[in-house]
Amino acid sequence: MTAAFVHAFQGEWLKKKRSLASWLVVVGGVFTPTLVILARLIYRERLPQIYAADGFWTLLWKNSWESMAIFFLPMAAILATSLITQIEFNNNGWKQVHALPIGLATIFFTKLAVVLLMLAQFLVVFNAAIYVSGVVPYLLVSGVPFPKNPIPFQYFLREDLLYFVDILPIVAAQYLISLRFKNFLVPVGAGFVVWVLALGVLRWKFGYLVPYTYCIFNFLKNEPGSKAAIPPINFHWAAAGYFVLFTVIGFVLFVTKREKG
Repeated sequence: MTAAFVHAFQGEWLKKKRSLASWLVVVGGVFTPTLVILARLIYRERLPQIYAADGFWTLLWKNSWESMAIFFLPMAAILATSLITQIEFNNNGWKQVHALPIGLATIFFTKLAVVLLMLAQFLVVFNAAIYVSGVVPYLLVSGVPFPKNPIPFQYFLREDLLYFVDILPIVAAQYLISLRFKNFLVPVGAGFVVWVLALGVLRWKFGYLVPYTYCIFNFLKNEPGSKAAIPPINFHWAAAGYFVLFTVIGFVLFVTKREKG
C-alpha cells in the first residue's frame, strides 16, 4: 500500500463524514436490535423463560439477522455505495479529484475501500447492538436471569465474515452503476429493482445466478421449513467471483470514460 493510496483514502474518509453515509452506519446498525429491546420490554412476562433457555445468544443473533440479511444489509450496501459516489457529483467534485496528482487506480480503489470499511463498521455496530439488546432487558426487568450459555464468538465472527463476502457483489455492482450516472436515484433504483428480483428467484434452482441473493441464501441455508432453493454450490465463492468481475468491469469503464469531470 503506497503513501499516495493512504493519503487519498484519508481524504475520502473525511469526505464521508460530511455525508449521510455516516448516519447510515449508526442508524441502520442499531435499528433492528432497538426493535428487539422494545418488543421484549413490552412483552416482559415472557423474558424469564426466554433468558433461561439454552442457546439464548444464538437465537437472539438469528432473530436479529433475519431482517438484516434479507433487507437492511443489501439496502445499506446500495445506499452507502451510491452516497459515497454521489459526493463527487455534487459541486463538480470529480474535476477537483482528477486534478489531484494521483492515478485513476488510486481514485477508484480508495473510494471502493471506503465503502467496504463502512460496511465493516456497519456489521460491528450491528453486532454490538445485538449484545446490548440482550443485556438491556436483563438490567431493566427484575427476575430475569442472565443467559447461562456463553456467547459463541467464533460462530458469530465466521457468519459475519460470510455475510460480508456475500454483500461484496452488491457493492461492486452498485459502484459500477454509480460511477456512470450523476443522478443518485438511478443506482438506488437499479439496486432496489435487482433486490426485488432476488427475492423473486429464491425458489428457482438457478436463483444463485442473481448476485444479490447471497445474503438471503446465507440466512435461509439452515432455516427449517425454508422453501428457498439453496444453491448446490458454494455461493460464497460465487459472491467473491462476482465481486472481482464487477470490480474489473467498473475499473475499465472508469478508466476509459471520456468525460472525467
